[in-house]
Amino acid sequence: MDSTDSAVSATSAIPAVSAAQRFGGKTVVVTGASSGIGVGIARRFAREGANVVLAARRKDRLDALAAELGADRTLAVATDVTSQDAVQAMTDAAVDRFGRLDVLVSNAGLGLGRDFEETTLDDWRLVMGTDVDSCFFGARAALPHLKQTRGSIVQIASASGLGGDRMLTAYNAAKGAVVNFTRGLAFDLGRFGIRVNAVAPSLTLGEEHAADHPDAWRLIERFDERRALTGHSTPDDVAGSVAFLASDDARFITGVILPVDGGITAGSGQPALF
Repeated sequence: MDSTDSAVSATSAIPAVSAAQRFGGKTVVVTGASSGIGVGIARRFAREGANVVLAARRKDRLDALAAELGADRTLAVATDVTSQDAVQAMTDAAVDRFGRLDVLVSNAGLGLGRDFEETTLDDWRLVMGTDVDSCFFGARAALPHLKQTRGSIVQIASASGLGGDRMLTAYNAAKGAVVNFTRGLAFDLGRFGIRVNAVAPSLTLGEEHAADHPDAWRLIERFDERRALTGHSTPDDVAGSVAFLASDDARFITGVILPVDGGITAGSGQPALF
């Protein structure tokens, strides 16, 4: 399961826009931008010259990140992504501020570790609302603007949407829905020149997780038993893949689910035989 629950940490100042940057003059919305992968994605697009709209519940964290990225090219909007009205209002604010919308990154996500027998209806609806409804609401709100810019959508799926896990049935179902929503939406929106792709991270940790989760490095060792590459991905690794899929470098790529998992989904799932 990809991790999206970490505090915003300070980094060096974002450099000024240069002509070589892929997203200069473009506007990118990032949901779930207050922590983890969302912070990494926002920083990456800012470094490449984009106007970045930060959307999440935690306005204090969004404001801190906006201050880091620079107020002139950043807008922080407190948003409940499970509410269609809230997502529409955030999208309207983005276009009002920057005049256009080029990329929607639907990153907001939630995973609850529950045995199926203990998973309540409220648990199920919370995960589905955060992980699936948010993608639908975002795409609906962004569509009129993406038609004008022939923009793109990148959704954050998960390796957990490509196979099953223990104690993550709701999360498996939600991320599996994101995977096939991505594929179907690519067909529906292709006629407008809009591309729709997703990345599927596995375990993704920032340095701050070492303090928050004392067993994090033991968890990495367990994952290493299943991956082709050792170690773990960071929010920056996921952000690089998102930026690629959103860029003109990927202009003829749509409907793709790109694993960012060190090869874990390349395996058969069997333990080492020798």
